[in-house]
Amino acid sequence: MTKMISILIVDDEESVRDSLYSWFIEDRYRVECAENAKVALSMLESESFDIILADIKMPGMDGLEMLRRIKALRKESIVIVMTAFATVDTAVQALKDGAFDYVTKPFDPDDLSHLIRNAAKLITLADENEILKEKVVMLENVEDLIGESKAMQEVLRQVESVAQSNSSVIITGESGTGKELIAKAIHSNSPRKFFPLVSVHCGALTESLLESELFGHEKGAFTGAMYHRKGRFEMADSGTIFLDEIATISTKMQIELLRVLETKKFVRVGGNKEITSDFRVICATNKDLKSMVENGSFREDLFYRLNVVNINIPPLRERVEDIPLLVEYFIKKYCTSMNKPLLTIEPSALRRLEEFSFPGNVRELENMVERAIVIGNGKKIQLKDLPLEKSLIDNSAESLDDHEKNHIYQILIKYDWNISRAAKALKIDRVTLYNKIRKYDLKPSEER
Repeated sequence: MTKMISILIVDDEESVRDSLYSWFIEDRYRVECAENAKVALSMLESESFDIILADIKMPGMDGLEMLRRIKALRKESIVIVMTAFATVDTAVQALKDGAFDYVTKPFDPDDLSHLIRNAAKLITLADENEILKEKVVMLENVEDLIGESKAMQEVLRQVESVAQSNSSVIITGESGTGKELIAKAIHSNSPRKFFPLVSVHCGALTESLLESELFGHEKGAFTGAMYHRKGRFEMADSGTIFLDEIATISTKMQIELLRVLETKKFVRVGGNKEITSDFRVICATNKDLKSMVENGSFREDLFYRLNVVNINIPPLRERVEDIPLLVEYFIKKYCTSMNKPLLTIEPSALRRLEEFSFPGNVRELENMVERAIVIGNGKKIQLKDLPLEKSLIDNSAESLDDHEKNHIYQILIKYDWNISRAAKALKIDRVTLYNKIRKYDLKPSEER
């Protein structure tokens, strides 16, 4: 799918605007016009244009000042300046300020069309490059889906089966089982794979922030809304939107989400223009949505709209035979990233890992292996290199909360209480980590 390139013509002469408008419409571009810089900047606050053709000599704000303001607002915009008063100084200044090129009046239609085509090619190449980058990242992440157990093979079979459809999917499973990886696998094997997979962590946002995140907002919609912003539904056009922790959204958001899923239409916060987006929705939760429907905390109609296909990911303790494969994979991953020689793991250490219940599932195993590689100084990962050794010996003595508390505390110590780095290592957002710290009353050792 090739998008239509949009052009904004800014010139105080009506004859120039009309001529350029006719030329570019004939070349099948989307074209808008503005009679001065003030009008053009106002238009750019509510919508974006790929190419801006701006006259330098205009009443009020001139083209060079307008160029500087446009670049401050959207650095990626391609601006071509034009004038009947060509001088070397103005040309050099325009290029220094970020202009794509410089043209003089009167225009040669063929030369101008050629210049616009070159600019349009750059835009198309940049868009294709972004899509390819996202595709590479998704393919790398799909490699993390490792497992030869019957339970995991059934999950992979379901992924392959559902990927070719446009049906909504709910992915269920305990925290740390890899629900987002399954969502990425579905998307990257679907006909939508060359378009974005847009993720939203519903549990980390308040109701008002989630509304703005999903639907976008217009300038001035609320305090701090300095510019208009696209929402995640709009960004996911032709692709997939992944709603993580769907069970946490409020009743009001459930109603709004249901309407969007039914119509594929929505309005930005503070706006009145209806926007259409063609997206597929994949959700994930570690909650029992059926029970939530029964107790009235989750809408039944939304549940059935989302739960066309359900994929349940088994916890790691139910697929112990996958642990050696996962350990091998994580050793290769972190030894490579840390530029260390490839390690092995002692049989006794591997046996203890197979005996552990892993309340944090694959995420916890990954963190254990990473930590062992960081602190180990031999050619093999030994039992003493693994955290929570007491739990490995007798994991029945502690609750799931105890395991989580100890694990989070160890990661915080490892990263010297740097919240950003610790949250990244734990694969959770900063808000969630702060909530966990408060929940378990965790403090640096010197404050204890």
